[in-house]
Amino acid sequence: MKIAVIGTGSVGGTLGRAWAAKGHDVCFGVKRVADPKLQTVLEDAPGARAIEIPGALVAGEVIVLAVPFPAATAVLQSASDLSGKIVIDCTNPLTPDFSDLSLGFSTSAAETIAASAKGASVFKTLNHTGYNVMAQPAFGEQKAVMFVAGDDAARKPAVLSLVADLGFEAIDTGPLRIARLLEPLAMLWIHLALVEGQGRDFAFGLLRR
Repeated sequence: MKIAVIGTGSVGGTLGRAWAAKGHDVCFGVKRVADPKLQTVLEDAPGARAIEIPGALVAGEVIVLAVPFPAATAVLQSASDLSGKIVIDCTNPLTPDFSDLSLGFSTSAAETIAASAKGASVFKTLNHTGYNVMAQPAFGEQKAVMFVAGDDAARKPAVLSLVADLGFEAIDTGPLRIARLLEPLAMLWIHLALVEGQGRDFAFGLLRR
C-alpha cells in the first residue's frame, strides 16, 4: 500500500522502516525535506522517500499520524482532500508532563481527529506500546497484541493487515469510540514504564483458553 507516515520521530521512523521492509510504498511527510536528520531515517527504510507534508497527504492511500496530538489536527487541515483515504491515529492526548490524559471517556483524541478528517476513515491503533516494541513485537513465541478501533468495516481489514505486517497480533475492538478505552490503556503503559519501573520492553497480550 501507499503509506504516508507523518512524523519521523521514534514512532514514525520505526513504523515507516518496518512497512518499507515489508514492501509497502512509504513516504515520510516532513516540514523540511532538507532536514539532515532525515538521512538517518531513510537509510534504514529501503525505497522510502521524504516529501513535505501537503504532498505526502496527497500521495498516501494510508495516512499515519505519528506526531504529537496537538499537531494532528493542523496536519489534517493542510490536506486539500482526504476523501477515501485511511487515517491511522497513533496519537495520545497527553498532558505536557506525560502524567495524565488531557481528555477522555466522553470523547477521545481519535474522535477529535476524525472530525477534522472529512471524507477519510479514521482508525485508532499503534498508540498503546512503545516504539521499541513496534520494532520487535515478538516475545519468544508470543506476539504482543495491538488493538484497532474504527467505524469503516470495509477498510478495517486493510488496517489490521498493516498492523499484522509489523508482527503484532492485530485485534479488532469495534467502533472508533473504543478509542476512549485505548487511550487510557496507553496511559497505563506509560505509567508502568516510567513510574512503576517496568521499563519500556513490555507489551500487552491476550491469554485464551
